[in-house]
Amino acid sequence: MHVPPPLCAKTQAPVKINLQTRRVRRCVRAFFLASLCLGLVDSRAAAAAIATPSTNRTVLTEAVLAEDSDKQIELVRKLVNAGSESIVEQALSAWRLGNLFLLETNDTRIPFLLEARTDGEGKAVALRLLDGEALKDADGVPIKFSAADLTPVDTTSKLRKAIKTTLDLFALSSPNSKIRRDAVIKLGQEQDPEYLPHFESRLQDETVREARRALHEAISLTLAASEDPVVRDSAVLRLGELRSITSLQFIKNLEKQAAANPGKFGEGTLSATRAAAQRIETYIAFGNLFGTAFRGVSLSAVILVAALGLAITFGLMNIINMAHGEIMAVGAYTAFVVQGLFGGGLLFSVFGKTVSLKGMGWTGGWFDAYFIVALAVSFVTAGLAGLALERTILRFLYRRPLESLLATWGVSLILQQIFRHTFGSANVQVSSPSFLSGSFVVHDVLFAYNRLFIVGFALFVVFLTWLLLSKTSLGLQIRAVMQNRAMASCIGVRTERVNMMTFAFGSGLAGMAGACLSQIANVGPSLGQRYIIDCFMVVVLGGVGNLVGTVSAAVGVGVTDQILQPWLGAVLGKITVLAAIILFLQWRPNGLFVTRSRSLEG
Repeated sequence: MHVPPPLCAKTQAPVKINLQTRRVRRCVRAFFLASLCLGLVDSRAAAAAIATPSTNRTVLTEAVLAEDSDKQIELVRKLVNAGSESIVEQALSAWRLGNLFLLETNDTRIPFLLEARTDGEGKAVALRLLDGEALKDADGVPIKFSAADLTPVDTTSKLRKAIKTTLDLFALSSPNSKIRRDAVIKLGQEQDPEYLPHFESRLQDETVREARRALHEAISLTLAASEDPVVRDSAVLRLGELRSITSLQFIKNLEKQAAANPGKFGEGTLSATRAAAQRIETYIAFGNLFGTAFRGVSLSAVILVAALGLAITFGLMNIINMAHGEIMAVGAYTAFVVQGLFGGGLLFSVFGKTVSLKGMGWTGGWFDAYFIVALAVSFVTAGLAGLALERTILRFLYRRPLESLLATWGVSLILQQIFRHTFGSANVQVSSPSFLSGSFVVHDVLFAYNRLFIVGFALFVVFLTWLLLSKTSLGLQIRAVMQNRAMASCIGVRTERVNMMTFAFGSGLAGMAGACLSQIANVGPSLGQRYIIDCFMVVVLGGVGNLVGTVSAAVGVGVTDQILQPWLGAVLGKITVLAAIILFLQWRPNGLFVTRSRSLEG
């Protein structure tokens, strides 16, 4: 017969709930025990972390107090991984330089340092080496000494060398991978075999690719100084495989020694050094080529943004605007002014009187935003400057290129003098925001963030210009006026308005080019003169008013100029590029891409 489970007196619920309650209690107890265990583990880890510094200071104190120099050296070498403790590094440096002292009483010797801060008598508080606390007298008053009245702890040459080695190896345990890499490169150049065990030990724990590569180079470079020919030749070949630029000079010197003394080094060393040197030099040549090409691409990007507006206005109005470079300078100086307003302010002159503008004093991300704002503001200011130039002078010189050349050349000289009187004749400093500072390296080719940004920004501007010319009514009117101004005017296109807006747009692009140029070049009154010729070469070579031709010509001129400069020099390189463009135009007078016109088929 089935008997139902008993019911609880108050709730009339089955006793099964009590079983569930017991299970919940067991879970709670298990969770509490697990938490307690975890707490013990954490506390033990914390205790270990706290005990580690005192352990290192204890070892250092024992080393100072040891009577045997060999024992001192042994203890000092145990402190290789104590670089995270500043007091250990400070004490070792002081010991090596003779700034560590001993306080000797009846039966106690206490190593101590002196504080850097001294009182009026030239005395400083003594700090116990073991715990960094101040030494005190019987009344609890900190004891002060003068360094001139103390005798430093004795050291030997071997001990000082061991201390130096330990201090140098501190950086190998740094949490910053760049510091570790730089330390490895520096120590590897010394080719000290004492560092080898530390390099190999660090290599087992290193996970960062650049630091591991530096460790391999340091190990091979150290072994390359070995007297064993098998070890030496193998290490030299390994350096060639690693394409170690830092070891090239050593390999060349070793090659000369092997060629001058074949009996000592043998043919193996000579062939190994030649093969390694050739491999590294080829790698350097390709790296320089790609690095120079990248710099040329970034320069081309700036020239492209500046030449876009020049190409459009030249094709539309047939005006040679020699003040286009100064419009670029307007954008660059605008970036300087915006930077000052976001930062600590700036000083400039107006009619001979110095004017001070107070900045907002922003730092960090708020200050870094100045460059994004400067790009927009430089477009507006340069556009307004171009608009003023078009309305006051150029509107009367349409289709008169020679007169426009002379007039705009005079305007460029006036603008340069305005820049000199306002901001001074010296260059002004426009700093890069943090997100554009720095670079990354690919196969020893440096890619700067600011140059990458400029290239990306130029592509973005080209895309927007293409949209304007091909997808908007203004672009349609611009193309109509460029092809046949009279016919466009007859069908209702307001050519004066198109000229005005197009010139303002082209000047705004030049202003943004100047703001970008402020990140990779000096900003001064003559900034525009250095790039106006390049802009005109790009316009003429690519084909007047042709967007694709302007892009192609800008890349060709910028990259070729940067590649030729290291070989021929800056002046001769530009002359060579200009001569090549002149010869090309003799073959194709209309440039790379011919712009067709309704009034005259080209």
